[in-house]
Amino acid sequence: MRAARKKRLYLILLIVAGVGVAAALALNAFNQNLMFFYSPSEVSSGKAPPGHAFRLGGLVTEGSVKRLSNGLTTRFEVTDMDKTVSIEYTGILPDLFREGQGIVAHGKLRGDGVFVADEVLAKHDEKYMPPEVAAALKDSHDKGVAAGAKEAGL
Repeated sequence: MRAARKKRLYLILLIVAGVGVAAALALNAFNQNLMFFYSPSEVSSGKAPPGHAFRLGGLVTEGSVKRLSNGLTTRFEVTDMDKTVSIEYTGILPDLFREGQGIVAHGKLRGDGVFVADEVLAKHDEKYMPPEVAAALKDSHDKGVAAGAKEAGL
């Protein structure tokens, strides 16, 4: 092989290696920034990764909202009509946040099973519900109807 051909081959190999490294770094950064949605049933069954950020959504359980002693920390429960998960949030809740309404919280699951939220989003009108929450509620409802039919012997 001539010297010019060798240089060209090394240059091509260097470019391919550089593109490969850049693609690997981009995919790694993309993977770290992914935020999946989980329903309370999925969190209770252990499908949600503890210590990893994800979104949790459902309906705020009636009578579960409690303010802790520091004044800014609020603890409440979210349900998908099947399972319930406790959420702890430090900060100012959205104006539309109230019991019985759908919310989506971003945060991490602590080792004790409490979801520590960095952000809480509340729906902004009476007819809107985040698609993930609506699907999770429908799945839980369908499972409950199927279980009730099975118990009734239908």
